[in-house]
Amino acid sequence: MIPLVLGCKQVVLVGDHQQLGPVIMNKKAARAGLTQSLFERLVVLGNRPIRLQVQYRMHPCLSEFPSNMFYEGTLQNGVTAPERLRKNVDFPWPVPDTPMFFYQNLGQEEISSSGTSFLNRTEASNVEKIVTKFFKSGVVPGQIGVVTPYEGQRSYIVNYMQYNGSLKKDLYKEIEVASVDAFQGREKDYIILSCVRSNEHQGIGFLNDPRRLNVALTRAKYGVVILGNPKVLSKHPLWHYLLTHYKEKGCLVEGPLNNLQPSMIQFSKPRRALVKSIDQYRRHDTSAREYLSNTTTNSGTPSRFDASFYRTHDPLNYIPSDVQSLRSQAYSSGVPVFNSSGPFNASGVSKRSAYGSYAPSIVSQGGAGDSGSVLGGASERVGYSQSDRLRRRGSFGSVAGASEVGSLLSSGFDYKSQDEAADMDDMKSQYAATQSGVTAF
Repeated sequence: MIPLVLGCKQVVLVGDHQQLGPVIMNKKAARAGLTQSLFERLVVLGNRPIRLQVQYRMHPCLSEFPSNMFYEGTLQNGVTAPERLRKNVDFPWPVPDTPMFFYQNLGQEEISSSGTSFLNRTEASNVEKIVTKFFKSGVVPGQIGVVTPYEGQRSYIVNYMQYNGSLKKDLYKEIEVASVDAFQGREKDYIILSCVRSNEHQGIGFLNDPRRLNVALTRAKYGVVILGNPKVLSKHPLWHYLLTHYKEKGCLVEGPLNNLQPSMIQFSKPRRALVKSIDQYRRHDTSAREYLSNTTTNSGTPSRFDASFYRTHDPLNYIPSDVQSLRSQAYSSGVPVFNSSGPFNASGVSKRSAYGSYAPSIVSQGGAGDSGSVLGGASERVGYSQSDRLRRRGSFGSVAGASEVGSLLSSGFDYKSQDEAADMDDMKSQYAATQSGVTAF
């Protein structure tokens, strides 16, 4: 962060805000806005990202849904279907030229032994069967990745394959079983996704995040197998669209692996509209081609000093309130003004404002009057810094009489010595003048 705040002339961020953001475990940090990455903040501010449009990883049938759902259908394929079909791999895909399917599993979820995660024994058993089938079809362990959102399921699958796999244990040991988050930015030839969640009323937890689904669906080069309970997952609008997509392609199946049949299960109705679920992830996007064609006429992102900017971009939505004082600082030409009729009550204690916590740093940038102007009367326009306060602390008695100091304190400038302040529980009045000064903006 240091180069960004110390005057660098140009910054290029490379990434994808449609994939996983920061994982925040602390609720206070989350409420403060740290769940939103710097990349996302810039997008929300109106900095339109330039998107690379050609993907060279996935079979075209695998990229179709992510393209339509997360990238407005703009994702183009740099590889053809024949290039991503392994003729020497004899795996029973329900639709031979479409290497993907959603495998219906109706087994119930359980709390894992750690008490903080979930597992699904039915899905783990079927993961082992699919992996074994891949081995028998000629796929080597290094080409397979098993992905699941839950640590409890990850651990259970590893152990289950070791003790229940029908082939050599060493084969199963070489398969990478990891969380969706751990697979971001990586790829495998074949991905098996275990959704785990299967319950009547508790919801689907991690799977709610559209970006997590986007990551999970885009890791494979040659084929994807998803295991889950369609009845439960279809309550979420995004998963409802995914299941509908697989069903239309004839890839939503049930039954034993050697005799897969199209599933006739009826989906649950989504609880809310898809637009409300993922609209926040689809704003302010542009394609590279559109950007390049508009470079001659495009006026660029509106300046933060334009009045129209704050009508369309509410900074309070994503930045904690105290940082707003920086914006106030940008609009003000000088330091805050304090006078006896200012924002002080009768007792000389300032009213707290939303900008109070940043006020000292703003005021300290302005000059302070000399000792004479400080003690000459509270009505003069002055600004105080911490160093000025400490410097003058010992000189009150010599420069002014007790009556002058008394009149200064009664006006609201409640200056205490550092030793006295250290013994007090409430130190708000120690710097009361500066705390309230920002309300003058």
